[in-house]
Amino acid sequence: MKKVGIFVHSRSRAAVQIADQARELLRGRGSEVWQTSDWDDAAVADSIPGTELLVCIGGDGTVLRAARVIVPHPVPILGVNMGRLGFLTEVRPGELVDRLSDVLEGRCRIEERTMLQAQVPSWGATHHALNDVVVGRASVGRPLYVETAVDGVRLAIHRCDAVIAATATGSTAYSLSAGGPILHPESQDLVLTPVAPHLGSARPVVLPRNATIDLRVTADKEAVISVDGQIDRTLASGDSVTICRSAHTARFVRFSPPQDYYAVLAEKLDWLRVLQASDNPELFEFEGITSSK
Repeated sequence: MKKVGIFVHSRSRAAVQIADQARELLRGRGSEVWQTSDWDDAAVADSIPGTELLVCIGGDGTVLRAARVIVPHPVPILGVNMGRLGFLTEVRPGELVDRLSDVLEGRCRIEERTMLQAQVPSWGATHHALNDVVVGRASVGRPLYVETAVDGVRLAIHRCDAVIAATATGSTAYSLSAGGPILHPESQDLVLTPVAPHLGSARPVVLPRNATIDLRVTADKEAVISVDGQIDRTLASGDSVTICRSAHTARFVRFSPPQDYYAVLAEKLDWLRVLQASDNPELFEFEGITSSK
C-alpha cells in the first residue's frame, strides 16, 4: 500500500505506543504513513485523499468518529481495540503487527456497513452517522413529543424520552438497550426505536433500506439531536430531522468469515454464560437459577 493513515485515541498512552509500532512496520514496507489524533478533523481532511487503509487505534467511539470524518472517502478501516466492548474493532493490540502484514499481503476481506444521513432543514446542515441519530429531550422532566413519519406517511406521535433511528451497526448500541432488535451488521435495513414511550404502547419498527424518516419535535419543549452519541445540537419546537440511508458506507477490514459474527455477538453480550455455568452448581445457586440436573 502506498499510503496509510493512523487514527489514534488522543488520551490513551498505550494507543500512541501501538501507533509507533504500526508506523515503523508500515514505513519498513515502503508505505507513506500519516498520523493524527481522533479530534483533529482538519488533519484528516488534508491527509485522507489517496489513503488506502486507515488504522484506527482506540475503542468503538474512536472508530465511530473515524467513519464519519473520512466521508466521502471509502477508505477501509482496521480497528484496534483499546477499549472495553470492541464491537467495531477487529484486532487486539498484540495482534496488530501480524494483522497488518496480512492486510498488506491481501489476506483479509472488506465488510461494508450502512451509514445514515441526517438533515436539519432549519439549519441547512447534514450529518452522517454509523450507529444512530437520536432526537430526544434535552433535560430530565416531562416526556418529549416527536411526530414520526415514514416516506411521508405519519406513523405516530411518540410521547417518550427519545426516538432512535439506527443502522444495523447501531442496532447493538443505544437501540438495543431501548429494546430494539439486532440486525446482521451487513443488513441495509434501518431500525426505528422509541425510548421509554408513554404507557409502553409504541414498538420498534424495522424499515427497508430506502425508507425516509422524518422526526419533528411538536411540544413546546427544547430537544436535542445526537449523532452517534458524539455530536449534540439543540432543536426547537417545530424543528424537523430527515433521516435516510447515506450514499456513503463504512468499510471495515475483517479476517474472519461473516458467520463468525454470531459467535462475537454471543461473547460480547454474554449470552452463553448460563450454558457455560451449567457444570458449576455454586454459580447457579449464586445467580438464583435452578438446575434441572
